[in-house]
Formats: sequence, C-alpha cells, structure tokens
Amino acid sequence: MNTWPVIDVTATGRNIVRLRKMTGLTVKDLQKIFGFSTPQAIYKWQRGTAMPTVDNLVVLATVFGVTIDDILVYGECLQIQIIA
Repeated sequence: MNTWPVIDVTATGRNIVRLRKMTGLTVKDLQKIFGFSTPQAIYKWQRGTAMPTVDNLVVLATVFGVTIDDILVYGECLQIQIIA
C-alpha cells in the first residue's frame, strides 16, 4: 500500500485568504497582478471551489513571499495499492 498526499482545496482557499490579508493585498490587487478581467478565479480559489494552476501558484508564492508548499494545505493521505 502506498500513501499519497491529497490537497485540501477548502483549507488551501482559506490559506490564500490569510496570506493575501497578511501581505495587505485586496482581491482587486491580485486581479491586477494576474491581469484577469474579472476577480472570479480568485474568489473561486479563496472559496476552495477551484485551485490555481501551477504557474498561478508560482506567482502567488512570489507575491506572498512564501513557497508553494506554504500555500497548499494537505489533508488526509490517500492509500493506493499498486498492482504490478
């Protein structure tokens, strides 16, 4: 049995909100940084209904001054049996 980490999308969204507030940024500020025409994607990340893409995680980590691992929150591990 192998154990794999699973990202807790809801907790990660709450963490994005926390990090955004800690850096003194608004959703509108992030919208401008990403060049999004609307803030919908950011709201989805914060609600945990969607995850940022890997390249957007890189930008968030840079803007927040943290690593990607500091943004992601891992939940329960998934156990998978690999059959060869």
